[in-house]
Amino acid sequence: MKDIKAIIFDMDGVILDSESLCDKIWAEIAKEMNISNISLGINECRGRNISDTKIILKRIYGDDFDSELFTNKSIEKFHEVENTSGIPLLPYVKETLDYLKPKYRIALASSTKGDTVRRQLNRVGVLDYFETLTTGDMVIHSKPNPEIYQMSCSSLQLSVDECIAIEDSPNGIKSAYNAGLRTVMIPDRMQPTEEIKPLLWNLCDSLKGLIKIL
Repeated sequence: MKDIKAIIFDMDGVILDSESLCDKIWAEIAKEMNISNISLGINECRGRNISDTKIILKRIYGDDFDSELFTNKSIEKFHEVENTSGIPLLPYVKETLDYLKPKYRIALASSTKGDTVRRQLNRVGVLDYFETLTTGDMVIHSKPNPEIYQMSCSSLQLSVDECIAIEDSPNGIKSAYNAGLRTVMIPDRMQPTEEIKPLLWNLCDSLKGLIKIL
């Protein structure tokens, strides 16, 4: 693919197996706080930053819902697990990055804060694969807004049509597609909906599938 010069990855649910942990933590805290139907909140907030998450949770569960307490408890529990056992890589991450690195420039576009991104990627030994990191604290608008992918392409000094985005969530796919990138979805916790399927350039079962198409 001579016209493609860079691959831009999401982190959570694409590089790190963090989404399943987040879902488990949210379910535990929802039970503690007597919140029903937390799966709706989980799916609506997947790929969003903390600020947007708080707003969305209020919209779903009502103005009396303490979104500040809920998110603080979630972050505290997540960091507790991270510090104890770490957040593992998803299958085929290093093999795929090793394959892509000689052929393409590699970047990251994650809604997670920059210090957390660097710490987590460094801990699992993949930080140095990424030429640039565009993170949630660098943008005003969270995914599905296209800002983070526009900024990531700019950080590489490439046009959007020279980059492919690798995402696991509908919000991430919308962000990249609306920025003008070709999108590859690797579903983690959510399968592509009928709304999302037309936005996909390709769909892979795992990161290993990228080796076949790139």
